[in-house]
Amino acid sequence: MITVTDLKLAFGERVLFKDVNLKFTPGNCYGIIGANGAGKSTFLNILSGQLEADAGQVVFPGNQRLAVLKQDHFAFEEHRVLDTVIMGWPKLHSVKKEREAIYAKSDFSETDGMRASELEGEFAELGGWEAEAQASVLLSGLGVPEESHGRLMKEVDEGRKVRILLAQALFGNPDILLLDEPTNGLDLDSISWLEEFLIESPNVVVVVSHDRHFLNSVCTHVCDIDFGAIRQYPGNYDFWYRMSRMLTQQVKDEKKRREDKIRDLKEFIQRFASNAAKSRQATSRKKILDKLDIDDLQPTSRRFPFVGFKPDREPGNNVLRLQKLSKKENGTRLLDGLDLIVNREDKIALVGREHLSKTALFRILSGEDEEYEGEFYWGQTMSRGYFPKENAYLFDSDLSIAGWLGQYTNSDDETYIRSFLGRMLFSGDEALKPVRVLSGGEKVRCVLSKLMLSGANALLLDEPTNHLDLEAITALNNGLMEFSGVILFTSHDHEFVNSIANRIVELCPGGVIDRMMPFDEYLVDGQVRELRDDYYQGHVITEI
Repeated sequence: MITVTDLKLAFGERVLFKDVNLKFTPGNCYGIIGANGAGKSTFLNILSGQLEADAGQVVFPGNQRLAVLKQDHFAFEEHRVLDTVIMGWPKLHSVKKEREAIYAKSDFSETDGMRASELEGEFAELGGWEAEAQASVLLSGLGVPEESHGRLMKEVDEGRKVRILLAQALFGNPDILLLDEPTNGLDLDSISWLEEFLIESPNVVVVVSHDRHFLNSVCTHVCDIDFGAIRQYPGNYDFWYRMSRMLTQQVKDEKKRREDKIRDLKEFIQRFASNAAKSRQATSRKKILDKLDIDDLQPTSRRFPFVGFKPDREPGNNVLRLQKLSKKENGTRLLDGLDLIVNREDKIALVGREHLSKTALFRILSGEDEEYEGEFYWGQTMSRGYFPKENAYLFDSDLSIAGWLGQYTNSDDETYIRSFLGRMLFSGDEALKPVRVLSGGEKVRCVLSKLMLSGANALLLDEPTNHLDLEAITALNNGLMEFSGVILFTSHDHEFVNSIANRIVELCPGGVIDRMMPFDEYLVDGQVRELRDDYYQGHVITEI
């Protein structure tokens, strides 16, 4: 159990949170949510002891083991993958390392023998004989293939390092588990495996995540950071969201009621302040007015951008046709004779583990890559808008946000552009910020603004939820659900895929699985599983 008492943290005059009193008990998973910059990761660092609070304390029993998802992907370069995972339990790893060092001695003494005997008992008690097998199970569940388990960390790509460090945090059944964005870099299969692992955990789990489906699947409680406080609610993210909407509406209704009353009181005071017969009533009403401070009622500090796509024209019957489309890059065949017909009602989610293949397809269909084999045809009525996974090249400019967006509209009205940016949370002087210094989330909002101005009736979206907070993801999700055009997209956000897609296309190394069904149905379809196993038989995944 973790007990937080009277916790406070401030940076200068800005108070992140104060008077925080919480308890985290075993068998529960707590999701930490809040707007960007609210202090989610900071609070996790205080719980782990990596950061000291200005006041208050965090207490958990000294005999309980705490594990944290490490963020430095290059801290274990000279260690084997399996050893890196086992290092998640420092005590076991220390015993294992000392034991191996003693047995490696050429002049094995009697003292060494006695110490080795002690270490053997401790090693067995800690489960050392099963350690590598347990580590291997974790790695496989998170999508790290067995052939990588014996390699050095410097020999695996960064995508796999993310998964290995997650396995490290999970290793050895820690009493308290702190996870900051654990689904980043995971595919949907690995996220599902992680969800099941955490649901079965009997220990304390505290997690920061922007993945709504993940929060809904694993969380028993939500801790909301807002207005300098951290409030704990029972239930998952959806329960918190619905409840917060209800509370927000209640506050708005109360504000309206108080505003109406203030208006009536002001009118009364103005009318009768100079009337001696009514002066006593006016004075009493002024005292009431002084107590009605509308600013005390704060529904939420969160800001939701407006995301809405309006096509200039509706799609025709001929949307898109792919014929024998193939792509080879650095000796790897990413697309191999792909045939696909896209219809005017399609909202297609491209899924699967072949992430390079999906990005390659988007780049070809958008016109950014002309080095391919085969053919594809867009219908005459179609106009496309493209959201690239890697967007840095779009912002290699000294332009301001307003100037940058002005390149993508026919309007010369700066007021119109500034108003548009305001709805995307770039208000006031923020619209004058140079695009070169924008954060990942700000760049995504800029690209989405560009797409909204394009009037395209076909959207190609390669991981559009990356770098966005929950509020922006929700706004984008709603905007795409209302979009009347065609969508081809990929995302690791389960809820995003399930709520938008009506057709699932999985690119496998041995073929394509194409089904007209919601994503949740697709995941449990037995025929799909059998076909996927057949397609992956004997093939190597191009990217994890």
